[in-house]
Amino acid sequence: MLLFLWDSISFQMLLIFLTVFLLVADYLKRRKPKNYPPSPLALPFIGHLYLMDRRNPTKTVQKIREKCGDIFSTQVGSSSFVFISGQKLIKEVLVSQGEIFMDRPDVPLDQEVFNQKGNPFNPHFRLTNAVSNIICSITFGNRFEYHDEGFQKLLHLIEETIRLHETIASQLYTSFPSIMKFLPGSHQTILKNWKVMKSFVMERIERHKEDWNPSESRDFIDSYLQEMAKGDSSKSFQEENLVSCLLDLLFAGTETTSTTLRWALLYMALHPEIQARVQSEIDVVIGQMRQPALEDRDKMPYTNAVIHEVQRIGNIVPFNVPRAPTRDTVVGGYTIPKGTFTMTNLTSLMFDENEWETPHTFNPGHFLKDGQFHKKEFFIPFSVGKRACLGEVMARSELFLFFTALLQKFTFQRPPDTTYSLKPKMGITMAPEPYKICAVPR
Repeated sequence: MLLFLWDSISFQMLLIFLTVFLLVADYLKRRKPKNYPPSPLALPFIGHLYLMDRRNPTKTVQKIREKCGDIFSTQVGSSSFVFISGQKLIKEVLVSQGEIFMDRPDVPLDQEVFNQKGNPFNPHFRLTNAVSNIICSITFGNRFEYHDEGFQKLLHLIEETIRLHETIASQLYTSFPSIMKFLPGSHQTILKNWKVMKSFVMERIERHKEDWNPSESRDFIDSYLQEMAKGDSSKSFQEENLVSCLLDLLFAGTETTSTTLRWALLYMALHPEIQARVQSEIDVVIGQMRQPALEDRDKMPYTNAVIHEVQRIGNIVPFNVPRAPTRDTVVGGYTIPKGTFTMTNLTSLMFDENEWETPHTFNPGHFLKDGQFHKKEFFIPFSVGKRACLGEVMARSELFLFFTALLQKFTFQRPPDTTYSLKPKMGITMAPEPYKICAVPR
């Protein structure tokens, strides 16, 4: 009987049946609860992928926001995202409902990785070297020389991995993990890089074990090993988690500050009059005979304002780090189910035309009032609430010390006949396109 039925079905009928079946299955899989945030028209299987501008996702989000409002949803493959914009709703998610939005959503790639002389030069890796050595001193107990091959390889792997996260293949992996895991592409390079970086970290852990003194803590690894040795400590203190924590610290403690400093030098070269005013304040408060200190910051309102304006207009983490509610909740009148991939659109705050005098122009005056530094409530590059950036204090200190030390000794200029682009290079962060700059000794 089955053979008879099979022989009697034409290829066209079989194709129609399969198409209808897949469409129904896709509809049922993407069906959302009542009162779910609105969304643009979604196509079968790919959802809203057709709307995405991979090179400038903030523009895509803004266009959808103009049509759907400050809270909307998108669908790409099997992944659903909710975007939250505007100060009122972002504050509700990150502060008022901070306890609920404590979780991070499941990201397939991360699950795979963690098992759960005046001449033009590119400042990228010089800045990355310097910034990374600070977090390395805290985690590994030592800094690395700039010619250390292993350290240089690690920094380049971090940079490559960050940039590859924004490629089409990596984005498709998030939405179609069951298919993409078998296909070649940049996502496979990310997984390979993570294995190498994990090996680097594990080697440092083993070295610590060899000369470890339980009564003395030299760095983060030693402190973690002490907790593991207690026996009655939380099950979370496991070596696998130590590796994950160290890689998190390396990425977070290197990329964000380094990227912000690269934006800072770029804007100084583009605005020599602002750079000159910063240098004048440095000369008055610090001079040329000593290094800058954190105690100088409160006496330097203009320099502080310039650094904050770099962070605002650089907007390096435009959609914040993703959140996920621990239970079903309601935001702005819409239902957001437990575990939903939720993005708080910080761009909507950093460029709010009602808050900033010239939102799309580099203007340190945004952070000055009667000649004194004035921080605004809309400025939250480190997020807010219970899961705000743990490294905010250290990052702000690093930015001030590096920036003032560089401008104290050098004037940064654009090489002759060179045009700079302010178009960001997408990745985990929004970084400037690679550029060369002249550091002229003062």
